[in-house]
Amino acid sequence: MAFKHISIDDYKTLSGESEITLIDIRDAQSFTAGHIAQAIHISNENLTEFIAQADLDKPLVVCCYHGNSSQEAADYFNQQGFEDTYSLIGGYTAWIHQERK
Repeated sequence: MAFKHISIDDYKTLSGESEITLIDIRDAQSFTAGHIAQAIHISNENLTEFIAQADLDKPLVVCCYHGNSSQEAADYFNQQGFEDTYSLIGGYTAWIHQERK
């Protein structure tokens, strides 16, 4: 089964209803400057360790800058055995825009 797209509103609903894993694949400087609460920063340096320790049965939401790179990453994580993977539509940019409304 392939990854799915998830809107910010649906992400908020899902995270309120069940335990999920949120990962942020942006660069370390951008992540440090700001990220969604509970997000785990994933880079090439900690990718293998993250996959080895992660709960593959928990929904996994991938966040990037604009929701483009996260699609490829969500597909990758799906291929690594994560059962329920999502790409956050619009990424962190859309998140910040919505939070400032």
